[in-house]
Amino acid sequence: MALNPVILVHGSNLLQKENHKTKYRDTQSKEFLKQIRLRYDEWHKANIELRGPTKIFAPDDEEIIVKRVKLFEDYKGFLDQKLYAEKFDSRSNLHSSVLEEFLYYLFKDMVAEFGGNALIGKSHSFKDIFFAPPGYTAMLNRPYARIEKKDHDFVIGATVQASFQSDAPIIDQAVKDEFKDKQIQLEPGHISSNLPTETILTKLPDDHDAVEVVGNTETHLFDIPAVAIECKTYLDKTMLEGSSRAAEELKARNPNGLYIVVMEWIKLTEAVNLRKYKVDQIYVMRKQKNTDREFRLLDGYVKNSVDPKVVQHLFLTVRKHLTTDWTAGLEYGIQRGWLIE
Repeated sequence: MALNPVILVHGSNLLQKENHKTKYRDTQSKEFLKQIRLRYDEWHKANIELRGPTKIFAPDDEEIIVKRVKLFEDYKGFLDQKLYAEKFDSRSNLHSSVLEEFLYYLFKDMVAEFGGNALIGKSHSFKDIFFAPPGYTAMLNRPYARIEKKDHDFVIGATVQASFQSDAPIIDQAVKDEFKDKQIQLEPGHISSNLPTETILTKLPDDHDAVEVVGNTETHLFDIPAVAIECKTYLDKTMLEGSSRAAEELKARNPNGLYIVVMEWIKLTEAVNLRKYKVDQIYVMRKQKNTDREFRLLDGYVKNSVDPKVVQHLFLTVRKHLTTDWTAGLEYGIQRGWLIE
């Protein structure tokens, strides 16, 4: 089954540069973008034509991952050449967005088997909810819910459409009996009759930031991650602390969520206690410590290749999480006697 249309992050970044009205208009930029476009289209086409791995184990899973890693390594090696790296610096996100798009190719066929409603790719995901009516009278009309969201580099999850409305209070039967004994009449809950009957704003389901309001009902659209992956060129302690906070926020509202950090290089020391952080796993694809960018561009720098075994572990971790019955955790835990693995 095909997935819903997905924005390819790196391809979109490249297209924006090609069509930019003011930047990248010089002859050299145009020529470099033309060269990159040719290689990108080849990379994209090869990944789309390559099928798998899927939701069910297959003997060639490892072979397919090796091929995808080779395609990534070849394209990223081309893009990381000094001439392109100096022309398009880190603020342009041209280089860093390659990893995000690689994750889409890695998981696309597996996620497609869960159905066309599956969410995959960059996401503006649910973080928290609060209510902020402008006054009590307004609060009786509708809840004025606000959905706080968080940008994630890569998400596998679901899009949720939720409706909220202000309604008459439900009075507990025991309370009714108490007031009946005291011969006090309870008035039914009341909602203002001045409610609008027309739709105030109708941008759903295309715009996640819009709210549809009809009468006393408001409808919101937001994404919930089952898996959230943060992509980094390298990871230092400050970045790890930020990732840990994001993971904690995700799990507070979605306990079944899996939070992973993936990077090419690592910039941490032995003094960092990884066990105190809330992320579920950290993958260093090149199995190499970070060297400052200026030194990575020197002719003598030896850059490790991405290890397919690391990527395979990432894929298997995500596949196991998505295909596991989350409700069975407590029952199985009681049977063995310990609840958390």
